[in-house]
Amino acid sequence: MLGILLHKAHLILSDGTVFSGEGFGSQSEAFGEVVFNTSMTGYQEMLTDPSYAGQILLPTYPLQGNYGTNKESVESAKVQVSAFAIKEHSEFPSHYDSELTLNDYLVSQGIPGIAGLDTRAITKRIRSEGVMMGMVTSEDPKLAVSRLKKLPSYGSINLVEQVSTQQPYKWSDGELSIAVIDCGVKFNILNELAKRGCSVNVYPFTSTSSDILKSNPDGVLFSPGPGDPIHCESTVSTAKNLIGKLPILGICLGHQIVARALGAETYKLKFGHRGGNHPVQDLETKKVYITAQNHGYAVADSGLPPEVYVSHRNLNDGTIEGLKHRSEPILTIQYHSEASPGPLDNSYIFDEFIQMVIKKRD
Repeated sequence: MLGILLHKAHLILSDGTVFSGEGFGSQSEAFGEVVFNTSMTGYQEMLTDPSYAGQILLPTYPLQGNYGTNKESVESAKVQVSAFAIKEHSEFPSHYDSELTLNDYLVSQGIPGIAGLDTRAITKRIRSEGVMMGMVTSEDPKLAVSRLKKLPSYGSINLVEQVSTQQPYKWSDGELSIAVIDCGVKFNILNELAKRGCSVNVYPFTSTSSDILKSNPDGVLFSPGPGDPIHCESTVSTAKNLIGKLPILGICLGHQIVARALGAETYKLKFGHRGGNHPVQDLETKKVYITAQNHGYAVADSGLPPEVYVSHRNLNDGTIEGLKHRSEPILTIQYHSEASPGPLDNSYIFDEFIQMVIKKRD
């Protein structure tokens, strides 16, 4: 155990609001878009989710770190958040799988944390005013506010190029060959495909349709990832060129990319959907599923071509949660069918995709 070196720290919002607390983890400074997540567990999966790149993560659940961290509960090779802002930090975790405390884990990854915050007040502010940029720092708040205003906004940064693999790689062997376009893929997506007997090959987000078709896959998946899909126009072009050639599944950012390839528009949500308790209705079966979500952009209803229809809706705000093509094997979802640690209601989406792939192949 490395030990906690607490120090005075501040979370500064771009509107000038200052929340003071105690710094833990790495004694460094960070900035990013401040977002909240309503899940009660899964902080290590959240921390390592590439979709949180460029963001300061604020869980609404007050206690974090109580079951420690380990090498297994990760969604990528490193912590992806810019900083972790919480109410209470547990210094003495209790779990048989725990290897490092949350503090030691953040120190090892060079990520700052700040505890002792009124996370309820911050969440209410974000809900009323919308997401905004923020900074975790130990310096004078007045100086920090001035500096923060000069930093680039979240939406102006191409974050996918920061999290996507640079080279293609094989994840698993199997009977069905699935190409995964890595816009910030989570390990559990790859695991869900692998346990369904798929040979999974992962490609950079810059890969062309020719790069993908060269390996003769049976289907292609466009992965989740961070940021505004307008920065992924080359990936949109790839998706457009693969329509009609391969069965396609798009998840989260991948859903937005495929939607744009089909002619739809996307827009930024006021404060996004992030948590493990979002109700989504399958409009075909009328069943309601509890879903995990992590996105700040959505697909607009206006502009959807007639050959595409909405298959799922969010029951909180009515936003699009899924699309299907009337004649091509294309399925997209805005939520996370691979959610880890859960909810596990939605893994059936992978089964639907596999059935599409088998039908097309045979």
